[in-house]
Amino acid sequence: MNRWHMFHTKSKNRHQNAFTLVELLVVIAIIGILVGLLLPAVQSAREAARRMQCSNNLRQIGIALHNHESALRRFPPLGDYVSTGSSVYWSFHTKLLPFCEQSNLQNLIDFKLPISQQPNVAKVRVSYLLCPSEPNDRERPDGPTFTHYPLNYAGNVGLWHIYQPPVGQSTGVFQVNKPTSIPEITDGLSNTLGIAEVKAFTPYLRDGGNPSGVAAVPTLPSQLGTFGGEFKVDSGHTEWVDARIHQTGFTTTFTPNTKCPYVVGDKTYDIDFNSMREGRSTSVPTYAVVTSRSHHVGLVQVAFMDSSVRSISNSIEAVTWRALGTRAGGEVIGE
Repeated sequence: MNRWHMFHTKSKNRHQNAFTLVELLVVIAIIGILVGLLLPAVQSAREAARRMQCSNNLRQIGIALHNHESALRRFPPLGDYVSTGSSVYWSFHTKLLPFCEQSNLQNLIDFKLPISQQPNVAKVRVSYLLCPSEPNDRERPDGPTFTHYPLNYAGNVGLWHIYQPPVGQSTGVFQVNKPTSIPEITDGLSNTLGIAEVKAFTPYLRDGGNPSGVAAVPTLPSQLGTFGGEFKVDSGHTEWVDARIHQTGFTTTFTPNTKCPYVVGDKTYDIDFNSMREGRSTSVPTYAVVTSRSHHVGLVQVAFMDSSVRSISNSIEAVTWRALGTRAGGEVIGE
């Protein structure tokens, strides 16, 4: 065999062993299909892990509530408002800090002074108060020199009328200016909501007064926009230290993840409502609709007052959701 023939044979073999362009494109297409099939499974696994961490956060708060009750014979109030005006008083989360291995953080707080004078506390990120699915895990500036940090777990303040100065009117377990004891929860700890998920940076209306002069519980989400008040585009549930309901509470007026539309210009917001911020008046009552919302699809996670954690579907009946929100409603809860 001459040299030319040997070279020609080797060159031919090299071409036979290489991929053609069509074959390469087919391989790339197959890889793309496999990645497309695997991606939902990976995302599902990640969401399952986030839900588990969220559940653990709720359980930690639920256990802390019981440790607080064991130590002091009561659950903490939503907040204590000892004066009116611009002073904002401290949330129940701040009272639970020592029972969540955060004594050092609580030691920074002077409970006799308002939050506005203690920026070193308000800006702290408390990891167990944040769901890992929350996309807005970030600081919220409040003026040029003050910063707040948000949260995703709020206390059950009942249905609608939450405060008649000077004492709370909550049908839930968290009341204004009044702690709650276990004997007061006659519906049973396992039948009563304690903590539920909320979304950080929720838009809301505030300080519109008594809604249209009527104290009836809203029946339609669209009613909230008609009550009026000052519109805050993104500051609900952004202050873990703040005792007011639009920051650290929720109501059972509407079922989980119910959208409450409010149109501003060409944009529709999903809002909450607070008729009068607690502590701002010595006589005007507070009515509120603060919906439990979650970044988990189709549900919210909650901690009951026995510290058990469950997932509640968006499709739960309103009458059942409201019944779970009362501490002494006498309702019979079905399975």
